[in-house]
Amino acid sequence: MRILVANDDGYLAPGLAALAAVCREFGEVDVVAPEQNASGTSNALTLQRPLSVHTAPSGFRYVNGTPSDCVHVALTGLLEHRPDLVVSGINNGANMGDDTLYSGTVAAAMEGFLFGIPAIAFSQVERGWSQLDVAAAVAREVIAQALREAPAGPWLLNVNIPNRPDALQRPRRITRLGRRHASEPVIRQVSPRGEPIYWIGPAGDAREAGEGTDFHAAAQGEVSITPLQVDLTDHAGLPQWRRWAGA
Repeated sequence: MRILVANDDGYLAPGLAALAAVCREFGEVDVVAPEQNASGTSNALTLQRPLSVHTAPSGFRYVNGTPSDCVHVALTGLLEHRPDLVVSGINNGANMGDDTLYSGTVAAAMEGFLFGIPAIAFSQVERGWSQLDVAAAVAREVIAQALREAPAGPWLLNVNIPNRPDALQRPRRITRLGRRHASEPVIRQVSPRGEPIYWIGPAGDAREAGEGTDFHAAAQGEVSITPLQVDLTDHAGLPQWRRWAGA
C-alpha cells in the first residue's frame, strides 16, 4: 500500500504530521505539501512560473505552490510509484457545504481523484488543533474501513471530525453538502500609501443545515463523511435547457 499525503495548511502544520503518522500504519507514505499556507486556493494550478520542490528535515517534501500543484507534481513526475490512496489534511477548520468549492484541502484530494486514485480529505470542525490526536484516530478508522469496504474506486470522500475527546465513539454519518448564506461584505481599509484595500469578509451562516447535511452532523458532534463528485452538470435541468436552445 502506497499513500500520498498532502494538505493546504503547509508542510509544517500539525495536522499534516498527525495524518502522515496514521498513514504509515498502512504502508509506504510520501508527503508532498505546500511551502506556505494555501487555504482557499481551491483547485488552482500554477501555470505562470516553474515550481520548486524541497525536502524538509522531517522528510516531507514541500512545493512553492498550491495543494493541487503538490499532488499534480507528485503524480506526474515526482514519485517513482503511483499511490494507491491520496489523503489530504488534517485541516485546521471545517470544510463543509459551499466551502468545499474553495477548499485547498478538498482540492488536493480531488486532484488524486481526477487521476483515478481513491482519495479522502480530512478536516477538524473547529480551528486550533484541539483534540488532534483523537481526530487522527478517527482518520485511521475511516481509512481502514474505506480500504476494506468502500465501493470500487475511484471515489472521493470529504470528512469533517468534531474537536471532541470522544470523537472516536461518536457516530459516523454519510451526509450531503449543506449550503451557506452569502459571505459577509468585504472589509475596506486604507493601505499605508493611502490606497483602498479589501479583505474578503467572513463566511455566511449555514442556510441549508437540516438533517442529512454535513452541517447538521457537525452540530450534533458527529463525524460527517460526504461522498463527492466532480461533474457539475445540471443533469435535472438539461431537458429544459435543451428546449430553451431549441435543440
